[in-house]
Amino acid sequence: MTYALLPLPYAVDALAPQMSAETLEFHHGKHHQGYIDKVNELAAQTSMGGRGLVELIGTAGPGALFNNACQVWNHNFFWLCLSPTTAPPGGELAELIAAGFGSVEALLKQFSDQAVAHFGSGWAWLVLEQGAIKVTTYHDGDTPAAHPGVIPLFTLDLWEHAYYIDYRNARPRYVDAVLGAHVNWDFVAQNLDGQGVARADQDWMP
Repeated sequence: MTYALLPLPYAVDALAPQMSAETLEFHHGKHHQGYIDKVNELAAQTSMGGRGLVELIGTAGPGALFNNACQVWNHNFFWLCLSPTTAPPGGELAELIAAGFGSVEALLKQFSDQAVAHFGSGWAWLVLEQGAIKVTTYHDGDTPAAHPGVIPLFTLDLWEHAYYIDYRNARPRYVDAVLGAHVNWDFVAQNLDGQGVARADQDWMP
């Protein structure tokens, strides 16, 4: 019984040129697959097998199994956050952004600033806490799925494997290119219902 790599929700070249087909082939096909393989290996050595991914994150405790399971969930969520095309947010999401940041441009500026300034590997996040949208970053593989009360809306991978092929070590160029062209605002808006954690969950498959 195993977890399986979920397919991308778009073609491997759909985010080019901001994220090339080669980047997605390595990032999804090798790095994401590598976390899947490690979770399967580690879960098989414990009594954790048979649990859903989110349940595994909640029960594994600190260590390699937790870290790799978080990375699987983070990547599942990350691919859904991106879209080949983007349109401005509307409705409740637009109202929350205006209340918290003044404008979409101001939100993206704060998100970019925090993503670029984040030290080392990790993830930049747009989350909903106590009814307000916030920008934050988590180190390494940490994830909102491990923090009750934190509702994930959007994320951007800050590990070098996410951008090195296309941008080498220029994280600022990667961050701004993706934020400018590929934010899936429809998915962000859906996650206001509090079900974002479930959208990146997956079952332990027979």
